[in-house]
Amino acid sequence: MGIRDRYRKDKPWDNDPTLDKWKIDEFKPEDNPHGLLEESSFAILFPQYREKYIKEIWPLVKKEMEKFHIQADLDLVEGSMSVKATRQTWDPYIIIKARDMIKLLARSVPFDQAKKILEDGMYCDIIKIKGIVTSKQRFIKRRQRLLGPNGMTLKALQLLTNCYILVQGTTVSAIGNFKDLKAVRRVVEDAMHNLHPIYNIKAVSYTHLRAHETREDLVCRLRLEKK
Repeated sequence: MGIRDRYRKDKPWDNDPTLDKWKIDEFKPEDNPHGLLEESSFAILFPQYREKYIKEIWPLVKKEMEKFHIQADLDLVEGSMSVKATRQTWDPYIIIKARDMIKLLARSVPFDQAKKILEDGMYCDIIKIKGIVTSKQRFIKRRQRLLGPNGMTLKALQLLTNCYILVQGTTVSAIGNFKDLKAVRRVVEDAMHNLHPIYNIKAVSYTHLRAHETREDLVCRLRLEKK
């Protein structure tokens, strides 16, 4: 018996089957009762064609931000949206999520989808695809591959990754889990580098099935692989 094993004592959480050691507890107001010491702010410009929609949904945006004590302002003259943390803001990371939310709204993402970014465990990734391809014709053709016939390729990718994906102009906006966003970025970038999305979708599908397979599924798969 080694020295480490000799003096090691069992911890209360070692043999507790109900304890999830990887669970991250939700950050609540009582975890930071004194608020933030400094105020942070971000401003995002939006295109003119989004002005009407943003003006209509802005009361909903302000209402959503007030839950986290974030001040949201809309400047129609300058064409910008801004968010600002206050002294009552208790979550130090919520200002980053609020910035991502107005950034998504400026990228034509609907409000019902954009507000999901404020939830714990939800992130966004805005992938710039313009500089990958120099030829305009190739760019349009490869971007169309991401959508597929009647948008079926994009819908398949959304179902497999559990992400919301919007192809708009020269960017691709995605909302979802961090690991799923990595898969989306790989598919998008490979597609713009002339690798058809169907190959990556097959790989993502196989990985997704492997991650959710039961013990019976594992036995069946191993038997099939031996044949």
